[in-house]
Amino acid sequence: MSGTVTTRSRKASGTLVVNRVLVSAHAVAIIGQPVFAGGYLGGDYDMLWLHRWGADAVSYLAYAQILAALVLWLVRGPRWLFWISLLLAAGETAQYLAGMAGALDLHVPLGVALVTGVVLTTIAVWRPQNWRAAR
Repeated sequence: MSGTVTTRSRKASGTLVVNRVLVSAHAVAIIGQPVFAGGYLGGDYDMLWLHRWGADAVSYLAYAQILAALVLWLVRGPRWLFWISLLLAAGETAQYLAGMAGALDLHVPLGVALVTGVVLTTIAVWRPQNWRAAR
């Protein structure tokens, strides 16, 4: 019976590492977005291409984060990361569409909220006490 517990905890800890890496990469990518946008607004028009490429990277990382958080939940990890990841991905999808439509009145404040949300999620994922009580 102790072998089952050990296997579960190994799966959970390996899945936790994957989640931490994805959430951290997601944070780096989304923090880069205002830098690219600022470069564009400062007159470097090539930065708009980087901003759009960055938006694609942020979206892909958000979707990968949802899948990793679901796997973590299935190996008896916390549920909150899945739901937060889903919420962030929905917001980032709206953010992407608002940017493509040129709706800067929505795009800019939503971007601030999303950067804040991803950074807070990254901090929470790296805090060890959040993982002690999985259910």
